[in-house]
Amino acid sequence: MVARVQTWWTIFRICVEERLVYRGDFALGTLMRFLPIVTQIFLWTAVFAGAGKGAIVGYSQNDIIAYYLLTTITRAFASMPGLASGFARQVREGEIKKFMIQPIDVIGFLLLARVAHKIIYYAVALGPFALVFWLCRGYFTAGWPEPTVLAAFFASLTMAFLLGFFLELTIGMISFWFLEVSSLLFVYMLFNFFCSGHMFPLEILPQPWQGIVEFLPLKYLAYYPAAIFLGKVPPDELVRGLMIQAGWVLFFVIACRTALNAGYHRYSGYGG
Repeated sequence: MVARVQTWWTIFRICVEERLVYRGDFALGTLMRFLPIVTQIFLWTAVFAGAGKGAIVGYSQNDIIAYYLLTTITRAFASMPGLASGFARQVREGEIKKFMIQPIDVIGFLLLARVAHKIIYYAVALGPFALVFWLCRGYFTAGWPEPTVLAAFFASLTMAFLLGFFLELTIGMISFWFLEVSSLLFVYMLFNFFCSGHMFPLEILPQPWQGIVEFLPLKYLAYYPAAIFLGKVPPDELVRGLMIQAGWVLFFVIACRTALNAGYHRYSGYGG
């Protein structure tokens, strides 16, 4: 048990060091991600000015901008750039064989790599995030939520990370059956961008689309944690929503492991 923990700790430490190799490029890429915030503030200011309304589907102008600021955090937790495509490339080029013959679980290895990535990302982005939220503090008119709501927000953020990881890795494992999954990933990213609530609160969607999105796991990647923080989730539905999110995490954990086992039995060891 001790040896196993030491192994995973070594892997995690190496992943952190890899992220720090090109720290200048990493820091610049992180800072550039904050530029869309300015355009979104101008966009929603123009939308409300043109609509001539004080609120849209229960969101004021301040609420909408605060919502978008919060989704920059939730999306940073849940987004997994290059995970599925990277796994598909390993399968296609034969690199996956090393995980089949070595006593290292590929899912655990990739999870540690993503944890290391997020730690370094937030270490770099903490200052810019703090500055942006301090400059935009006027949009958070309701102030800080109750401690229980704040705890639910962080719990939802953690599950958003796990859901995003296992969902996208499960999609990447389709490469065991279809060597080229780039088209499928494009469709997934398109649906993810709209149905996760990254662009706008999901209440803006008309029926029946809003009802359909309610039954998808994508809303828990961006919309749900932000809605919790802003108090848009009624207290009597908060625990139920978190349990549903946890259920989706468990579903994709099982789906990911099942797909990997089935893929290993199908894999023929081409390339590499």
